[in-house]
Amino acid sequence: MKIHLNSAKENWVVDRFREEWYKYNSSISTKIIRNSDIVWIISPWTWKKINKKILSKKKVICSIYHLDEDKFDEKQLDEFNLRDEYVDFYHVISENTKKQIKKLTNKPIVSIPFWVNQEIWKDINEKDILREKYKLDLDSYLIGSFQRDTEGKDLISPKLSKGPDQFIKIIKEYKEKNKKIGVILAGKRRNFIIENLERLDIPFNYFEMVDFKELNELYNCLDLYIVSSRYEGGPQAVMECAITRTPIISTDVGVASEILHPNSIFSMNSFMNAKPNTDYAYEKVQKYLIPNGFENFRKIINQVYEN
Repeated sequence: MKIHLNSAKENWVVDRFREEWYKYNSSISTKIIRNSDIVWIISPWTWKKINKKILSKKKVICSIYHLDEDKFDEKQLDEFNLRDEYVDFYHVISENTKKQIKKLTNKPIVSIPFWVNQEIWKDINEKDILREKYKLDLDSYLIGSFQRDTEGKDLISPKLSKGPDQFIKIIKEYKEKNKKIGVILAGKRRNFIIENLERLDIPFNYFEMVDFKELNELYNCLDLYIVSSRYEGGPQAVMECAITRTPIISTDVGVASEILHPNSIFSMNSFMNAKPNTDYAYEKVQKYLIPNGFENFRKIINQVYEN
């Protein structure tokens, strides 16, 4: 039995998951789709690049990360239904997304967060040294956000699913309360948040392009990471904060409620009451570390192959 994973080729987290899968599961994997028994559409937005004649002869697993319900129109529904004709089994990374997909298909769905590579993400426990390395203020309360927040079509409009407007509201409140705060941003398309931080005169440092080693070090510089999204698949930052012991609070999106302590989950009416619990999150994430994090995926693959 061999499985083939399609490629995003976008230098995004899915490409890293694909590389890690092939590295640690080579005995049951092939990069040649014709040689596979199962095709795992791990990058669902590029599925149309797959030869449909080949796809129709394979068993197919499809990962869905999240649905932005504010944007899910008839066109996206038609796209989902077209792909659904080829899919035998769905994989999602949170129970929240599973609830969304169950409304759209009768195919089997399983919820499993992606694995976490502890060779990349780790607790360094050298905050002052790392802050000096990245020229960050040693005395400031540093809050992190490592994601896109602006729509690509115009680089002005906020990507509302990611909640950048909510992030700004929270940061403003933190500043007004008592904090000598600073914000650490990473990732492309941070235009909306940068513009608003400048307007509010809140200091920030922006690292647009960093590798995984540098991003792990930036996590280790933080006093708090905030997920303010309205919709999410993961976000993977929840898993990365958990394993690096980075204090984190989050809206109830994606996998957050499955990894974080209930007191770390907030609504926009109560975000100042949210409390990070690094020990709780660290313990919860352990079962997803490599190699154990692959086990449930192997079970799915065997189940699909045998049915």
